[in-house]
Order: sequence, then C-alpha cells, then structure tokens
Amino acid sequence: MSTDHTYKTTGEKLYILFKYSIYTLLSANIYFFFVDDYAAAAHTFSDGVTFSNVIEAFTATIDTVNWVVLLLLFELETWVISDEVLEKKGVKWILTGIKTICYVFLVYALYGYFSKFFMLHDVAPLLVDNVCNLVDGELAFVVTMDEYIYLTAENCAQFTGQQLFSINGQSLFGNEEGLSSAQGLAWCDIINASSWLIVVFLLEADVWLQLKGLYEGMILRVSTIAKIVLYSALVGCAVYWGVLGSFLDFWDAFLWIVAFVFIEMNLFQWHQETTEAKEAIA
Repeated sequence: MSTDHTYKTTGEKLYILFKYSIYTLLSANIYFFFVDDYAAAAHTFSDGVTFSNVIEAFTATIDTVNWVVLLLLFELETWVISDEVLEKKGVKWILTGIKTICYVFLVYALYGYFSKFFMLHDVAPLLVDNVCNLVDGELAFVVTMDEYIYLTAENCAQFTGQQLFSINGQSLFGNEEGLSSAQGLAWCDIINASSWLIVVFLLEADVWLQLKGLYEGMILRVSTIAKIVLYSALVGCAVYWGVLGSFLDFWDAFLWIVAFVFIEMNLFQWHQETTEAKEAIA
C-alpha cells in the first residue's frame, strides 16, 4: 500500500473524493439490479423463486454485491492497510476467507449467466394461427434480455403474421429480432463476467507478488499485457451494452472499469514506493 496518505493539495483531496464517489455509485447499483432482477424473475421463474434457483433469478444482484465487497477488499489491500499488517496471519486469514466466499458466488453467478444463455437458445417455433388465443395473463413477449411485456388482448394483434418462437419451459415467446438481441447480450454477460474473474485473479497474484518483492521485470510486463487485453474486452462489452443493451448495464460496466483503474493505480503507486525504498537502501 501507499506509505503516505496525507492529502495536502486540493487535487489530491478531489482525487480521493472522486474515487470513493465511484465506489458509492457502484454500491447504489445493487438496488437497481435488484429491481431489474425482481421484475425479470416474475417472467423467467413463473412458478416462483426458490432457494435452488435464487442465484439464477438474481444473478446480476448477487454478482454486483460480491464485486462491491471484492473491490473494497482490494482497496484495503492496495491502499489502506500497511504491508506489515497485511503480512499478519490473522489479517491474511480474514481477507482470504471473505474473498473465497465472494469468489464462490462470482463463479456461481457466471454459471447463472450461462444458464440464462442456454435458456434463451432453447427455443422452438411457435405454431399458432392466432396469437390472441394464447392470452392467459402469464405469457410474455421477449423485447430483449430481461425486458418483457405481457401478452394481452390489447397488444396481441401486433404479433400477427410474425415468425415467433417459444422458449421451452418458460412462459415466454419472441420474434427473431428480440431473441437475437437477448442472445447477444447473454454472450456479452458471459464474456464480461469471465474477463473480470481473470482480472481479479491476476490482481490477487499481483498483490501476493508485490508483498514478496517479486512484482517486477517479466512478471510485471506479462501481467500488464494480459490486463490490457482483458480491459479492452471489458470496454468492448460496455460499448456493446451502450448500443444494444440497457443504460444501467452500460453505466455499471463503465463505473467498474473506472473503479478498477483506481485499484491498478493503487498497485502502481505501491510498486513505485517499494522500488524507491529498495533503491534508497542500496
């Protein structure tokens, strides 16, 4: 971590204010994702959400909660807690224990994204002469991923003459455009979640190597190149959501990239101070 966190200039104070404002906004997104997941679950889990499928129903919410906790832990490791304290066995066990729980849920959330992806691809042609005959108060039309509208007597006529598909095992149907949009966004979820998991595993390795004095040379270069590739993929997902997804998905992706840039800056400053300390001793 940085050894001197005394903020003497207005710029330094504004930097810290901006950083923790980003963290606060990410925490607030937990609520917004819960609202979206709750609304979507009424359609994708028409029989009700149970303990066995709660991860699949509230994937984005659970994912965000664990990412916020993980982000704050990285902030503690790379900025707040001193190297001497981090090396203490009790502190190590506590941080490792909390992180392990987060990683279990994040991997399970990735499974939830895969489940949604396969659900959206498990379709069959909806063969019906009059869509209005299907109005039952439960059947809903897929506009895009996690966005549905109930089929009613008032809107059913607009689907007449379209090539429609039903999602097997769900009270959902859609046309080629809506399903294609949902499937593309489901792919984006998987790429985004997978990339973030690799990023944090690299950060875990970076923190450990930094504490051991090994975060330099070829190891540092390889880590940097790998992260450039991964962050590029994450920016690509954010742009994709901005064009084809919801504003919340784009906004959340943007905030996460900014937040982890701060973590990378913490790590960079930590490395610089360690290097300078070694050179001073030499």
